[in-house]
Amino acid sequence: QVQLQESGPGLVKPSQTLSLTCTVSGGSVTTNNYYWSWIRQPPGKGKEWIGYIAYSGSTYYSPSLKSRTSISRDTSKNQFTLQLTSVTPEDTAVYYCVGGAGNEYDYWGQGTQVTVSS
Repeated sequence: QVQLQESGPGLVKPSQTLSLTCTVSGGSVTTNNYYWSWIRQPPGKGKEWIGYIAYSGSTYYSPSLKSRTSISRDTSKNQFTLQLTSVTPEDTAVYYCVGGAGNEYDYWGQGTQVTVSS
């Protein structure tokens, strides 16, 4: 059974960089045709897809966040990481790491609250 766990600071100051790591167990970030995404849900709003890193290492980001987003991976640790630069209070959200084959979101982390505030 694939399990995902997010980790990172729960409080980030405005203009700083938000950095979250997702640790994958029971599966591999290099499994063929699997995509590893970050999704967030601001308070009172719907879920927003941020981007993914593919099994091949290629990445793709939401056009609205592309200029501030970077997703990378550490295959030796079976982890993938989100970095979001120049954060504002509008980036306050519950952040989820998600994995699945193709276009499916099969596996979800429990989510982690990130608040942007001074």
